[in-house]
Amino acid sequence: MKTLITGGAGFIGSHLAERYLADGWSVAVIDDLSTGSFQNIAHLTSHPKFENAIDTVFNAPVVEELIDGCDLVFHLAAAVGVRLVVENPAQTIETNVHGTEVVLRAAARRRRRVVIASTSEVYGKSSKVPFYENDDLVIGPPNKGRWSYACSKALDEFLGLAYFREKGVPVTITRLFNTVGPRQTRRYGMVLPNFEDKAIRNEPIPVHGDGKQQRCFGYVLDVVEALTRIARTNSSVGEVVNIGNDEEVSIAELASLVRNRLNSKSEIVRIPYEEVYGVGFEDMPRRVPSLEKLERLIGYRPTTPLASIIDEIAHHARSALTVRADPEIAFLPR
Repeated sequence: MKTLITGGAGFIGSHLAERYLADGWSVAVIDDLSTGSFQNIAHLTSHPKFENAIDTVFNAPVVEELIDGCDLVFHLAAAVGVRLVVENPAQTIETNVHGTEVVLRAAARRRRRVVIASTSEVYGKSSKVPFYENDDLVIGPPNKGRWSYACSKALDEFLGLAYFREKGVPVTITRLFNTVGPRQTRRYGMVLPNFEDKAIRNEPIPVHGDGKQQRCFGYVLDVVEALTRIARTNSSVGEVVNIGNDEEVSIAELASLVRNRLNSKSEIVRIPYEEVYGVGFEDMPRRVPSLEKLERLIGYRPTTPLASIIDEIAHHARSALTVRADPEIAFLPR
């Protein structure tokens, strides 16, 4: 058996590749390295069942050839990160929508199983929590670049389910809620790796806005487990499924927790949204997944505590810094 992972050199994709190789599958990945990193998969390149293509999912002939040789497709390739989305809304829409279109067209020709990674962002400005998969989506106005990502991923979902209904492609949509863990970059505004990087360096930890906004963070290996089970569950075909952890924390509390667990001397500073993302940026006060459907379908839900996730990310960052022997790092707390 063989799986294709688009965006396979990314944070989640590389962990997913490791999992499938460990399960005895052959794995192919395609990634243009725009937000992924070859370093994430370098250790896999010598594996006899691993192959990688440094290319874009816009390259339809390459995608078609890869899908022809696979039994299962995980479509993770996408523009990601709040900063990237705000600064490049056109690129965000084109990458997400056109990339999904190419993958689905190729999958339709061979009736391949496809799991599409969507996002909690599609719930938009909804204030009804927890978020259920059949809730209305409340996306902000088009003159706010902030919403281009949510809109593009919602369109991905519509497109995926249309291919399921009209063309018989076995598709599942997974809405991921703030997946975190080793290998996640702090580029593009990823909050937890950014906090940890600052804490390790004893630099100020920046909290945007008043810090009262609440989020839930799912450990990447828990998410990989859920994705793997979903792909092997026939009852998930044609469904939209939340994946995440439902343990809430405010961003201000998160900053304090990171600082305390890393024994850091960092100051926590508040920065107005407009200084980071421009005037008119909108953020949501809470974002909490309902995990009832996930647990019903696959008998599993992410449960790794946030404190354990923080420790694991710090350990990974500490190991990477030790390898680089960076003289600017004053201390590496254990």
